[in-house]
Amino acid sequence: MRVPCITFLLFGTLAWGQAKPAVSPDRPAPASASAGDDDDDRVKSALTSKVALDAPVLTIKGFCPAQVSDRTPSRPQTPKAVCQTVVTRAEFEKLANAISPGMKPQVQRQLASAYPRLLVMAHDAEQRGLDKTERFSELRRFSRLQTLSQEMVREIQQEAANISEKDIEDYYLKNPSAFERASFKRIFIPTRRQTEPPPKEKADDAALKAQSESEEAMTKEADELRARATTGEDFTRLQQAAYDAAGIKATANSDDLAKIRRINLPAAHVSAFDMKVGELSQVISDASGHYIYKLESKELLPLDAVKEEIRSLLQNRSMQEAMHKIQESFSTEMNPEFFGPGSMPSQEASKAKPAQPVQSKE
Repeated sequence: MRVPCITFLLFGTLAWGQAKPAVSPDRPAPASASAGDDDDDRVKSALTSKVALDAPVLTIKGFCPAQVSDRTPSRPQTPKAVCQTVVTRAEFEKLANAISPGMKPQVQRQLASAYPRLLVMAHDAEQRGLDKTERFSELRRFSRLQTLSQEMVREIQQEAANISEKDIEDYYLKNPSAFERASFKRIFIPTRRQTEPPPKEKADDAALKAQSESEEAMTKEADELRARATTGEDFTRLQQAAYDAAGIKATANSDDLAKIRRINLPAAHVSAFDMKVGELSQVISDASGHYIYKLESKELLPLDAVKEEIRSLLQNRSMQEAMHKIQESFSTEMNPEFFGPGSMPSQEASKAKPAQPVQSKE
């Protein structure tokens, strides 16, 4: 059986169907990965195991590319038995695995639906001589480049996946702060009192002065609340005082943060992790407001609990470094007279060092 080249559109559609969104180690997987999909996979796997490798899984009736047609302008078509092309399980799985290893059952069904049409249309195109045109030759050349590039990415992924247990343990020992988990009490103080801001086009000096004074008052309030917190005053009561000072008509609830990691805090707040248990932070201010933290507890997660997280982190870093090395091996110049002004790619952006997924002391 002849297998024509899979088109960019089909490959892109199938590859997109296989893709999974990246999930932060400390956040649950999205609900879209339903139990129904898992059940479907299990049922498909159970059924597949009963199908022999040489058993037909696709039968395309009326398609016989190897059969020579006897139709001529001077002779009517000779009646023939209905012909068919058979695709076995082994042939179909070989194709599916080449397109996307571990292809999901739903995507396999999409491929099975599209593949016969591709076979028939490709055969008809060959009958018309479209595979001999200059356009086809150029498309095939580009398709080869694209496929080889995709295979290179897959090769890099496989090499990056070779993470040893020692690599994981070494990273864990060198970066203990990245795997700490802590619980905090926290007070939030708004940046300014809750008043309607004047429209920018009507903001006069008096309104701007009032806004500035409001911000200064809340900054002072934050300092006073911290002073009260040092005496051991209840944090919920202090949070209510912050709301009252800001003119927020709401009942304060506890703003405790339980068992969170450094990556769960804004970058400007991460210093709270460096405190000792029972210690109170200075007022931490950013564009969203003022914050006061009290460290209640802190623990180092065991290696077994973060092993897969580290494996994924090291794998991603290895891939980024490999791709960055390839990117740095060449530079590109584009003719602005042909492509237009502003068409030159940013070499600095293309050669930027890959970002580290977590803070590292290596």
